[in-house]
Amino acid sequence: MQFFTTRDETAKLVELCRNGNSKAQYELYRLYSKAMYNTSLRIVGNREEAEDVLQEAFLDGFMRINFYRGESTFGAWLKAIVVNKSIARLRTRRLQFEDIGTVRVDTETDEEDDFEEDVNTIQVLKMLMNELSSGYRLVLSLYLFEGYDHREISEILGISEVTSRSQFIRAKQKLLELYKARR
Repeated sequence: MQFFTTRDETAKLVELCRNGNSKAQYELYRLYSKAMYNTSLRIVGNREEAEDVLQEAFLDGFMRINFYRGESTFGAWLKAIVVNKSIARLRTRRLQFEDIGTVRVDTETDEEDDFEEDVNTIQVLKMLMNELSSGYRLVLSLYLFEGYDHREISEILGISEVTSRSQFIRAKQKLLELYKARR
């Protein structure tokens, strides 16, 4: 059983997919489906929707495989499709960003530092993320788990960079409040 492939092996699979090889499609699905499902789940926060997004993303990816130019890894290209499909799914649920008004948001606290260092809380935090509003959860997921910066998030979501940053900070604060309430 092979757990990873080299970029060359993936390129061969992609080329086979371009030629309609269903076994190569299955192999790419097998290699990337778990990571792509987890990406979608972090964004949409619902297992059934994440499964739907996963299937739609792979179908779309295989239909558009001729547009993959190899400038990034296949996984990064596919992940962009998954993220966009996940965001589209959230938008159908009417993504809501919290109105921050004129509330001052502290960006640094000792409690946040302690909170971020506690590695044993990861499972609890993942569960609590589902209690956040979709806007908070989306920005937090894109920044922390998917590795996008605030400029990229603002472009993806069509919001300002300031809104992305403030949503991220407020999401972290809300997550901390939920975490403290569960202790």
